[in-house]
Amino acid sequence: MHNNKQVRIGILNYPGCLQSAVFGLSELFELANRIGQQEDSNIEFDTSIILSTEDSLESKHPHYQVLVIPPSLDEQAYQAPPGDLCAWIVSAHQAGTLICSACAGAFILAATGLLDAREVTTHWGLAEKLSSRFPALVLNSERILVNDGDIITAGGIMSWVDLGLELVAQFSHPSIMRQLGKSMVVDTGEREQRYYTRFIPKRGHGDQAVLKVQQYIQINFHRPISVARLSEMSFLAERTFLRRFVKATGLKPIEYLQRARIQKACDLIESSTASIESIANKVGYEDISAFRKVFIRITGLTPRDFRRRFTRAP
Repeated sequence: MHNNKQVRIGILNYPGCLQSAVFGLSELFELANRIGQQEDSNIEFDTSIILSTEDSLESKHPHYQVLVIPPSLDEQAYQAPPGDLCAWIVSAHQAGTLICSACAGAFILAATGLLDAREVTTHWGLAEKLSSRFPALVLNSERILVNDGDIITAGGIMSWVDLGLELVAQFSHPSIMRQLGKSMVVDTGEREQRYYTRFIPKRGHGDQAVLKVQQYIQINFHRPISVARLSEMSFLAERTFLRRFVKATGLKPIEYLQRARIQKACDLIESSTASIESIANKVGYEDISAFRKVFIRITGLTPRDFRRRFTRAP
């Protein structure tokens, strides 16, 4: 390729990070270059794998246009990143580098302070930990990608693929990104992380009155349940019950009940061939229209679209 504009991308290979993401990203950009050659694109991605275990990161001058912090399955690897690594990331950002994280990589990026007051995403299963540890950031774990201009965060473990596609589209052309997606046989259309989210209630809060109510909902979700009935079960005044329930679970009782019902509906849609109307009735909705509205609000998909995406059933 002659007279090409190079886009220098650094992929941070820190201890404990997902090696499939490190080398997968490198190969993704290599494949994008091949497609670019076929399309006579003048953009070439030049990737470097940066070992953060080297004696001094400062020796690696931050001239990268993009720096990617990959995911990790090792909690110790991302919960307490070294101070020199955080400082190096900040210096790269100050020099104009676009900083990106995928999944748990958001913890390392958040430790630098660069995410304060910004909308970000991470894996839905890590959302509570990230927001409690870094309350200054604005977490939106329903999204797979949040592109905030000079910082991009991506959600799930495999979101490094979405991130790579986003960077290809941004620095070369969306048409090359779409061809790359077809070559890799991955979806390049709009999607959200909430399609994949599973409702996992908080139970370790220590409030026995609230826990008793949660256990009741778990068993009787398909029955008509009122806040007054739940308050009565808890032996608390209604206002006190509502305050303690929200504090313990992060949700109002009706929101909690809706999420419990919709999670059960998702399980039934994925594991059975029962009709949507039948499933709605089984989880406590007599009105199919009301069920559909709540389902869309929580999952981002209609019940039938959910079935098409996650099962082979007709």
